[in-house]
Amino acid sequence: MDRQKQIYKVTLAGGAVNVALLVFKFVAGILGHSAAMVADAVHSLSDFVTDIIVLIFVYISGKPQDKSHDYGHGKYETLALTIIGIALMIVAVGIFYNGALRIVDWCQGQQLEAPGMLALWAALVSIVLKELTYRYTIRYARKLDSSSLEANAWHHRSDALSSIGTALGIGGAVLLGQRWTVLDPIASVVVGAFIVKVAVDLILQGMRDLLEHSLPDDIEDEIMQIAQSEPDVIQPHDLRTRRIGNRYAIELHILMDGNITLAKAHDHADSIENQLKKRFGQNTHVAIHMEPTE
Repeated sequence: MDRQKQIYKVTLAGGAVNVALLVFKFVAGILGHSAAMVADAVHSLSDFVTDIIVLIFVYISGKPQDKSHDYGHGKYETLALTIIGIALMIVAVGIFYNGALRIVDWCQGQQLEAPGMLALWAALVSIVLKELTYRYTIRYARKLDSSSLEANAWHHRSDALSSIGTALGIGGAVLLGQRWTVLDPIASVVVGAFIVKVAVDLILQGMRDLLEHSLPDDIEDEIMQIAQSEPDVIQPHDLRTRRIGNRYAIELHILMDGNITLAKAHDHADSIENQLKKRFGQNTHVAIHMEPTE
């Protein structure tokens, strides 16, 4: 099965879990009178939306190079990562705000309705299913080197962790009595704050790639070592790197003796290119500029 189809398979599996959970959570939140569970249901709804985003953008990013995209469509996958982060941020702020309003109401003497056991069971089921979905998705994300799939995996994990906070808040409100019903909105605020952190990380990661951020220093050091190890190469320099979706783009200059033949110089450049593609993947974009020593 090719990379694109595997990503589709994993994303659709996660989407099926999200649909089942969002329906269960909304019903449990409404019937169980739990603001935290309704917030958790909204989080699952955002998960489902991001599944759709991943499917659309992975399809686009999988298209081959064409006249208007000389470097392929890989950036669309990075764009999907950024959109997921922004969507998650919007959801998180809404959850945080609504929970904060209910806490203010409680502080002003308003009595909050205690959540029911159905909401607690929904939170416990969500924890188990979303953690399993995260583990399944992150394994394939790393295997396929897919940034959008990895972002989606962390979206699943954030839902699992938010359900833990929801379960604690609902459980406390149910077991400790009417005086502690404020634990339910407090749990939703904690959930919102946690999701904000996850969203910020995803947005920053996507923006770094979209703004042509260089590859990490250890990767660039390895590239220079590969070039330097080639016979007759005197001084690799002017290295430029970036990510294009799930592949690297590498450009560098190398110095060689000006008296060697053009054919031999070309062979050395080919050798470096082949070594870099062997190390970082056959789809790696490599451009080597050869310069003669004086």
